[in-house]
Amino acid sequence: MTLRIAMWSGPRNISTAMMRAFSSRPDTHVSDEPFYGAFLKATGEPHPMAAETIADMDCDWRSVAQKQKGDPPDGSAVWYQKHMPHHMVGEIGLGEFLESHRHAFLIRAPECVVASYRKKNELREPEMLGFAQVRDYVEQVIEATGDVPPIVDSDDILEDPETMLRKLCAALGLDWNVAMLSWEEGPHPQDGVWGAHWYDRVNRSTGFAGAPGPMPELEGDYARVAEACAADYAWLHERAIA
Repeated sequence: MTLRIAMWSGPRNISTAMMRAFSSRPDTHVSDEPFYGAFLKATGEPHPMAAETIADMDCDWRSVAQKQKGDPPDGSAVWYQKHMPHHMVGEIGLGEFLESHRHAFLIRAPECVVASYRKKNELREPEMLGFAQVRDYVEQVIEATGDVPPIVDSDDILEDPETMLRKLCAALGLDWNVAMLSWEEGPHPQDGVWGAHWYDRVNRSTGFAGAPGPMPELEGDYARVAEACAADYAWLHERAIA
């Protein structure tokens, strides 16, 4: 029986590096933001490479959801799915996957997310970073199961990848595999077409980048966006794996 892991996060939360780590496991197939095309088509958001992404993907959320609840394309024992709550618009939401998946959440300090995101796309509002949606999804899992799902902070992973990945695997019911600490440089076959714009840094990597630097200093609208996300991040961080 396949273990389906839904890893939820906002953008620029080292989510692609985490996908790389799981793709290095011999027992795991990975999927890269399968609802991204449906989100772009439904909202018309002017993201970089939006037209190419829509043309390349299944943009019917019902069809995508059915596939994600099925068997992985290669028959792997574990199916790691990289998802973003703010891609789930309209009728689709977490409830579609509550029973079919094991849920985990990746978070990062808003200042770091803002500083990274603004280099890649116009940042107009806090909702584009997904903090409130991630918190809402965590609350839904708690309400449905009575337990806090695994939440990991990106900075903790960068500080000590092996310790944090061991703890995450244990929380997910997976055996630890040292292969998760490294991967091949360059684009990977499972990457979305949008990786040509978003994944330049992770494509130059062969492992987690190392201890994070000082907290970025933000001004003006960027500082206001980060501040708007602070309460949700603090709530999530309080419940994260330490």
